[in-house]
Amino acid sequence: MRYALGLEYDGTGFMGWQRLPAGATVQAAVEAAVSKVAAAPVEVVCAGRTDSGVHALCQVVHFDSPVERAPRAWALGVNTLLPDSVAVRWCVPVAADFHARFGARARRYRYRICNRMLRPGLERRFLAWERRPLDAGAMHQAAQALVGEHDFSAFRTVHCQAPHARRNLHAIRVWREGDEVRLEVEANAFLHHMVRNIVGSLLPIGRGERPVEWIAELLAGRDRSVAGPTAQAAGLLFLGPRYPRAHGLPEEVSA
Repeated sequence: MRYALGLEYDGTGFMGWQRLPAGATVQAAVEAAVSKVAAAPVEVVCAGRTDSGVHALCQVVHFDSPVERAPRAWALGVNTLLPDSVAVRWCVPVAADFHARFGARARRYRYRICNRMLRPGLERRFLAWERRPLDAGAMHQAAQALVGEHDFSAFRTVHCQAPHARRNLHAIRVWREGDEVRLEVEANAFLHHMVRNIVGSLLPIGRGERPVEWIAELLAGRDRSVAGPTAQAAGLLFLGPRYPRAHGLPEEVSA
């Protein structure tokens, strides 16, 4: 029987999603909890891997279980075995051909920047910090050059294992709310560090150090070495993937 889980987590104490030979990862914690409830070893597949320190509002995973249980039993049972920083939001039985990664039509991220002179305290694990004033309007204008299908080599880490850098960026928005600058972006898929590298290249534009046209120049040049630095992990939140409604998943991950 195949099930899909919606998960939220604080990535601060983890070395990312993907299971590693040593160190705490979200995947290892989830697999240990699901396996205990299933009374058998279970592997989970996620919609999109997150890096060390990156958070998720609705990560979607699927797994195959040798036993059939009610969705409520899975959700409650797994939650009792997970660390406090990870929680199941919902569980849905899915068809045998549902795939959390390959079935996703799109993925969405949000990046939050505390933009004020003094550092944040209350939400410091979920915010990046920039003390110099940022022009969110200029950042938004610059970011529109990224919309569409492009080669995003200028915004991929050298450690990225994707076979190519072409991605289709559906939409990107930058705006200000009080002393916070926020970015939301949706694409069919993302390269390793792609969102954080885009943010890192928008920040000099927001500070007035680079012109609005710089992002388009970086995109066309495809040279990571001349783009901005990788932005902090703390500000990044994986909002979740989107799937066809036929899968019967909650509205927040359906389109």
